[in-house]
Amino acid sequence: MALKIRLARGGSKKRPYYRVVVADARMPRDGRFIEKLGAYNPLLAKDNPQRVVLDLERAKYWLDKGAQPTDRVARFLGAADLIKWEHGNNPQKGEPGQKAKERIEEKAEKEAAKKAAAEEAAAAAEAGDEAPAEEAAE
Repeated sequence: MALKIRLARGGSKKRPYYRVVVADARMPRDGRFIEKLGAYNPLLAKDNPQRVVLDLERAKYWLDKGAQPTDRVARFLGAADLIKWEHGNNPQKGEPGQKAKERIEEKAEKEAAKKAAAEEAAAAAEAGDEAPAEEAAE
């Protein structure tokens, strides 16, 4: 059984309140859970001690059993020095998608074609200007 330490949402509309629970990963977000480890109230100030309340002994027990915390809960556990939490790194996050890359390539091709046509027109105009001057010289 894959265990997760995650947040289960409670509270009313636009007034979120979360319980930190240990649950089977296959259960729904707000569904059945094994044990409640604490609570998280995002409406409180960040320096308020009641914002995140955790039973650290039980959290350590479940981590030793193999429970995997979600990213948000891992951040809370890292702040309590129970685990080492590092900010995630996704270098591909800002990279454009496949269709956007195709659009960029098409635009570059069109601009190259316009530039080549302009250069040809300029070369033809220069050749046209030089031809009468050569005839006059002879």
